[in-house]
Amino acid sequence: MQTQVLIIGAGATGTGIFRDLALRGVECMLIEQRDVNAGASGGNHGLLHSGARYVTTDPHSANECKVEGDIIKEFAPHCIENTGGLFVAVKGDDEAYVKQFPINCEKAGVPCREISPEEALKLEPNLNPDVIAAYEVEDASIDPFKLSLENVADAEAHGGVYKRYMKLLGFSKDGDTITGARVVNTRTGKESVIEADQFINATGAWAANVAEMAGANIRMTYAKGSLLVTLSRLNHRVINRLRPPGDGDILVPGGTVSILGTTSVRVEDLDNVAPSIEEINRNIDQGAQMVPALDTCRYVRAYAGVRPLVQLGESSSDRAASRGYALIDHESESLDNFITITGGKLTTYRLMAERCADLVCNRLKVDAPCLTRGTVLPDYVQTEWAEPSILTKREWMRRHNSDDHLLCECEIVPKSAVDAILDSFGPDEKPRIQAVGLRSRVGKGSCQGAFCGARIAAHMYDRDLFEGRDGVDSLREFLSKRWKGQRPILWDAQFNQAELKEALYFGLLNLEMD
Repeated sequence: MQTQVLIIGAGATGTGIFRDLALRGVECMLIEQRDVNAGASGGNHGLLHSGARYVTTDPHSANECKVEGDIIKEFAPHCIENTGGLFVAVKGDDEAYVKQFPINCEKAGVPCREISPEEALKLEPNLNPDVIAAYEVEDASIDPFKLSLENVADAEAHGGVYKRYMKLLGFSKDGDTITGARVVNTRTGKESVIEADQFINATGAWAANVAEMAGANIRMTYAKGSLLVTLSRLNHRVINRLRPPGDGDILVPGGTVSILGTTSVRVEDLDNVAPSIEEINRNIDQGAQMVPALDTCRYVRAYAGVRPLVQLGESSSDRAASRGYALIDHESESLDNFITITGGKLTTYRLMAERCADLVCNRLKVDAPCLTRGTVLPDYVQTEWAEPSILTKREWMRRHNSDDHLLCECEIVPKSAVDAILDSFGPDEKPRIQAVGLRSRVGKGSCQGAFCGARIAAHMYDRDLFEGRDGVDSLREFLSKRWKGQRPILWDAQFNQAELKEALYFGLLNLEMD
């Protein structure tokens, strides 16, 4: 395979670069070992930062977030719920820190407006009545999966090529030049070489590993953040604790749920990241000081992502580390066609993509401006089911065709939606149930795949997409992903739900012994 530019890693940054280059007319290919947002881009809280969260620890990043957040709201409004946000302090919080907050916001160019505790409680009735200070900010909620899927779809519409399930094995070199990337299709086992003029390492937390394959060195640390998903939505706006960053200090509304986070735990093993019970307890204990309902509400799952932090100094605190990005040209390491882009935040992904694409185009002698700042991201049909709650049950009953039955009742995903997702895959690709879940709300409701998993597996057998044990293996993979997030939150109703799933798949279908 040949292309001008090979991008490795299909997170927000990789898919953003993919779209940016495609819009400039550059021939490009994006590869991913798993699928879209398999790393940190799929393990965050879906916050589009106003910048206020960083005004004290990292004012430069705060201003970048302010500027980029405004841009994203303009070109991708269908991926965003413009909720607004609050920073609130409760009794016992550091009043000197609270007093300095609006001053720091002004210095960083981040708008904020002080409101009374009484007004804050009217806006968010679930807040702790012991609120002592509150500020309105311009936070928003963003769907990272829909955003990345839209970037891929738009890049493909402009000639880009996306290949999922492509694992990087290494690079071939001729002197200071990389001539090809050796890859293997993890579904078929077929190995191949992708030749390119420029290679971009956009693998997030795995950037140091990929750079090492190319003969380069990057110093990185990894901070795991664990989050929880509530069954129902508890807040209208993003709610932040007005104190130095800590566990359980942010509650982000998204669709029909709220997401509570986040911890910061140093990790070494990137392939074995999961939320722990201790982290979940800390999040809830701290979050309940801000929103007491978090102590008694039902949680449907927990999940974790890894923040890739580039080591630029000797700071021992991961929370104090810069949230800025690193764009590395590797020319000092005698590599003239290899680039690494890592770090940063979801909010600044477009800026990161623009700066990286500028460097690539300069090397390729391509005179084409960045178009992502002012070009609206189209709302592609194949991504519509990534959005939460498109239909209510009553609407579905009124509108559906008699033969278009629901495959996922919790999130109202009908057979026609699953078929549309399956049809979006190429003729040589072998979609799995997990791929359907990634592109829809399948498995994300209260039952966490207990019923929809079996239904979709059966439907894919009916469509001859599975043969023999393929569907059973895919079902086990799908359920394992959901179970990984359920283990730390098994109490009350969610424990009963997990028992029902166990009875169905182990007691009835004997899946654990198959």
